[in-house]
Amino acid sequence: MDEESSLPRRLGQTTNPIFRRIKFTAPRKSFVYAPAKMSKLLLIDDEEDVRYSIQRIFDSPGIELATASSGEEGLKVIAKFKPDLVLMDVRMGGMNGLETLRKIRATDPKLLVILMTAYGTTQTAIEAMKLGAYDYLLKPFDIPKLKEVIANALKAARDMKQVVSYAPLLESEDYELGIIGRSGPMQGVFKLIGQIAATDTTALITGESGTGKELVARAIYHHSDRAQQPFLAVNCAAIPEQLLESELFGHEKGAFTGATLQRIGKFEQCNHGTIFLDEIGDMTPATQTKILRVLQSGTFERVGGNSPLQVDVRVIAATNKPLEAAVAARQFREDLFYRLNVVRIHLPPLRERRDDIPLLVNYFLEKIAREQNRKPKSIASAAVKLFEKYHWPGNVRELENAIRRAHVLAKSDAILPGDLPPEISGAATGVAAPPTSIAAGDGTANDAATLARQLFQIARRDPKLKIIPAVERELVIQALIETDNNQVHAAKMLGITRATLRKRIEKFGIQRELNVK
Repeated sequence: MDEESSLPRRLGQTTNPIFRRIKFTAPRKSFVYAPAKMSKLLLIDDEEDVRYSIQRIFDSPGIELATASSGEEGLKVIAKFKPDLVLMDVRMGGMNGLETLRKIRATDPKLLVILMTAYGTTQTAIEAMKLGAYDYLLKPFDIPKLKEVIANALKAARDMKQVVSYAPLLESEDYELGIIGRSGPMQGVFKLIGQIAATDTTALITGESGTGKELVARAIYHHSDRAQQPFLAVNCAAIPEQLLESELFGHEKGAFTGATLQRIGKFEQCNHGTIFLDEIGDMTPATQTKILRVLQSGTFERVGGNSPLQVDVRVIAATNKPLEAAVAARQFREDLFYRLNVVRIHLPPLRERRDDIPLLVNYFLEKIAREQNRKPKSIASAAVKLFEKYHWPGNVRELENAIRRAHVLAKSDAILPGDLPPEISGAATGVAAPPTSIAAGDGTANDAATLARQLFQIARRDPKLKIIPAVERELVIQALIETDNNQVHAAKMLGITRATLRKRIEKFGIQRELNVK
């Protein structure tokens, strides 16, 4: 049995908070440094063999697992353990899974519950989803599928529990997520968030990739009247078009080949809560029509169904595409555009708010320190100036990844200009920076040759650097960061098998450097 977990991990943690003062080139206040919490998983099942198997599968430094043998015991454990996610059997002695789920939903609507059943074709499993279960799984388990579902559920749980702060200058550091900035454009963003958060107004968030659109959506949610209800994010561009409609609205048994069970979609799961539709400009016309209907009347039908279903869901959408141009080209419905564009929040690219870069650099250094429970690194003022001069085609996401890369490669406790990626350090050293086409990823042979020359320039500055292993290690780290530690997607991005990726992770010892959110 493959027991290696691909779940996000938080490594090297301790139960005792550590007090540290971080050194920065710009004066900053000291702050209380506390390690990030592990993900808490509660398993409720009356079969000892199942509890043993699940414990072995999720024996991970990033997962704290508790077990209960009945629904009654599970409710007591929930009150004390405060899990992020509950994995529970449907058929148990005493109080069954459905009764337990009802009580859980009544006391904590935001606690996600995944049901397990060996009777997936019965009405019981369907009823469980209608009661608000996040998902259900069939016994015996497909272990990779189980890990994927658990990982997605834990991420959704973190999204709901981690409050996104927004302020021109954050005065304390006892938070995990924040929208950072005191520039004029960001002040306008903060004002709009505050104005619409307490309403049910549909919002459209626009901006280039990597500007932080999901953070804004989550800030709206956390400061809204629906903050105690579910929040689910769906990346419309990441789901194949033939599956997106089913993902959003669910499907009936037999609706298409492979639809062996009825499935509840995200809109039903998110009833009374908030749904975030990222990259909505990539939707097919058929799915656009259904989204329009939900916005107009709050009703929809599952794929293959005939009965309309009513939901109360706040919709927040985001796109990095110019929807007006898509409407003009008849690629996006005009009526849907106007339904979404009630309030628009436009996030400026990082190159248009360079004054915020020092704040962001300090924030990400602090964030990495918390995640890794290590002594934080300082950064040279010359390195910060290079950050301020770079054009940042990938925006804030690229900045965070650059800092993570430099944090890994820095040979001392201070990040120096030579530790920065060549496209950034070359902005002021005279080394040719990569053309815009490279940043856009057109993948030409000239691009590869340019990157190779830059890598050898780094090697000349450090004769001890073994360039091929160093680059291979960085590629693996970057792929895991870009895919939110999803090993299947990362392997596909790198053009290797998942087994090969695992060997590289073990070979280079990079598990601690993964971007855990």
